[in-house]
Amino acid sequence: MTELLSIILAAGEGTRMKSALPKVLHPVGGLPVVSHVLRTVQSFGSQVAVVIGPSHEAVEAAVTRFEASAQISKQVDRLGTAHAVQQARAAYDAAPGHVLVLYADTPLVTAGTISQIVEKLDAGADMVVVGFRPDNPTGYGRLLTDGGRVRAIREHKDASDEERLIDLCNSGIIGFRGDTLRGVIDRIGNQNSKGEYYLTDAVELANGDGKRVDFIEADARELVGVDNREKLAEAEATFQAFKRKEAMDNGVTLRDPHSVWFSWDTELGRDVTVFPNVVFGPGVRIADNVEIRAFCDIEDAVIGEGASIGPFARIRGGAELGRDVHLGNFVEVKKSKIGAGTKAGHLSYLGDAEIGSKTNIGAGTITCNYDGTNKDKTVIGDSVFIGSNASLVAPVTIGDRAYTASGSVITEDVPADALALGRARQVNKPGYAPQLRERALAKKAAKGK
Repeated sequence: MTELLSIILAAGEGTRMKSALPKVLHPVGGLPVVSHVLRTVQSFGSQVAVVIGPSHEAVEAAVTRFEASAQISKQVDRLGTAHAVQQARAAYDAAPGHVLVLYADTPLVTAGTISQIVEKLDAGADMVVVGFRPDNPTGYGRLLTDGGRVRAIREHKDASDEERLIDLCNSGIIGFRGDTLRGVIDRIGNQNSKGEYYLTDAVELANGDGKRVDFIEADARELVGVDNREKLAEAEATFQAFKRKEAMDNGVTLRDPHSVWFSWDTELGRDVTVFPNVVFGPGVRIADNVEIRAFCDIEDAVIGEGASIGPFARIRGGAELGRDVHLGNFVEVKKSKIGAGTKAGHLSYLGDAEIGSKTNIGAGTITCNYDGTNKDKTVIGDSVFIGSNASLVAPVTIGDRAYTASGSVITEDVPADALALGRARQVNKPGYAPQLRERALAKKAAKGK
């Protein structure tokens, strides 16, 4: 495939977001919108140049964190899209192949659309414009076409009444042969209602040079631009719809698809069943034949084959759950490794722990991992029985096949095969209960209740 340079325009302030955070850093599916675009072009092995605003250090940091080799340029004066592209001159002057211009606030553009652009350029087109048909074309530039060619792109403000009836709109994404871009970019003027340099004027200039300007039509859903909170929500909804379909196409059962939320990197195996109201944060990998019951919140976690999770479980912080692990209702696991076949049925917190296989964690168990300053580790061996309502005060190790009595506070290591009791001895006082009741009733009467 011909070498590809992707110029991503990210200089907009996004004032309509009403946010201190630059618009391209708002997340969709747990990933900044600009990183979605980077991820798509990375799949083609593309070189990357990003044009940012003058005070967008946070954007630059996010871009280089995701693509260390990205060339960063700044657009100090915002004089239009062609002017923005010119800021990446060092990148496109050296580009030996095709140049793709995209927008950092259009996170859902797919690899399929990029492939179509590249294929047309490889087949002889000099420019390829991406069009789409929105439900309401007001405000969008219109593609003026003749057969499979584009004659011009007319901005909405500059379009005639007849041209505004056209529903094929400009997405802003354009592919160029490198020599075509270099031949037209500096000839673009600003004779329009806004006095800006529009990259779309390259179409008429290229046609005047006898170049071939093609277009493709993409799904309008993937071309939503995030420039306000409503569009951010629309992009999130579309992203979730794509991910739900992808999951089901790959063998996942979603009991109520619309209530399950995915992150950009969620990986689910085959024959996974996900019940309603489950949220997957970033960094989740789930093996085959896992059941995730309702109202679970899972992020930064690996879950082994055959596991059963929830309902109302929270798994996070680099947790690793082995094969056939069972975590029941209201169990939280943070930064812990749990071995195959281990069970924690209900109402437990397991943080900073390493738990072996076939161990039983009783209801109400807490690994007390934080002393107010430091966090320490709890190690529990294989085939251990932790009685209900146990507090395991880290750092502590409980050996294989050991028992801890219900209600115990374990502060010292427990050897293998030992029984540990960390509670006060029970004392029974016969006949004392009626006296307690009488006292309670007297106290209530004194209050006039």
